[in-house]
Amino acid sequence: MYQLRFICLLVYASAALCLASCGEGRKKADTTTDTDSNSAYVTPAVNTTTTAPQSMMLVTHKVANFAKWKISYDGHDSLRLANQIHSYIIGRGLNDSNMVFVAVKVDDIAKAKTFAKDPSLKKAMQKGGVTGTPSFSLVTVTFRDTGAVDTDIRARATFQVKDWDTWLKAFEEGNQHRLDNGISVRAYGHDVDDNKKVIVVTAIKDTAKASAYWKSDMLKNRMAASGVIGEPERFVYRLTHRY
Repeated sequence: MYQLRFICLLVYASAALCLASCGEGRKKADTTTDTDSNSAYVTPAVNTTTTAPQSMMLVTHKVANFAKWKISYDGHDSLRLANQIHSYIIGRGLNDSNMVFVAVKVDDIAKAKTFAKDPSLKKAMQKGGVTGTPSFSLVTVTFRDTGAVDTDIRARATFQVKDWDTWLKAFEEGNQHRLDNGISVRAYGHDVDDNKKVIVVTAIKDTAKASAYWKSDMLKNRMAASGVIGEPERFVYRLTHRY
């Protein structure tokens, strides 16, 4: 009888030890699971800027009727593609919606120059309702930011500088001043044949604030110090189409 009682106690002790071990293992497993589930996931940063040079042709002109002109523009896409020109964006003047700004990507600068002077292009534009003399410019865009912004208002500024590198250094140093005034850089570059002829495109959150900034003595002094010659020519427009 004594021996049987001793065996039972031994079995109970072994079972209790086994249960305690299993519970400890489960606790460790649960702890590991909780730690893994609470670990923060960091979304990789996406770089939306590029400094790879991009040749583009910029055209500004007035139209009699935007809707009719747009139909004509889209209808001549094959003519552009035949000259290795690709539609990019279209904008309409903020103060005059019949003033149109067109930017297209260019694969071959020589073909683009010929295309801009082609009589067939002039006829197509006249047929589409373009009035007056269109303004053409071929540029090398050296910086672009394709990230999303919460405004469709843009400003294109063109001006001359004494030296591209000197201007660029000063321009980049003034980035925070622009951001403080609701202005963010979308692109900049220069004429394909003359890097002293500069173009800058910015996104505008508040046109009144931006206008005041453009007229400020601080900006005028910064531009003068960076070698800007004369007053920039600005065209403010609303981005209406992306291709």
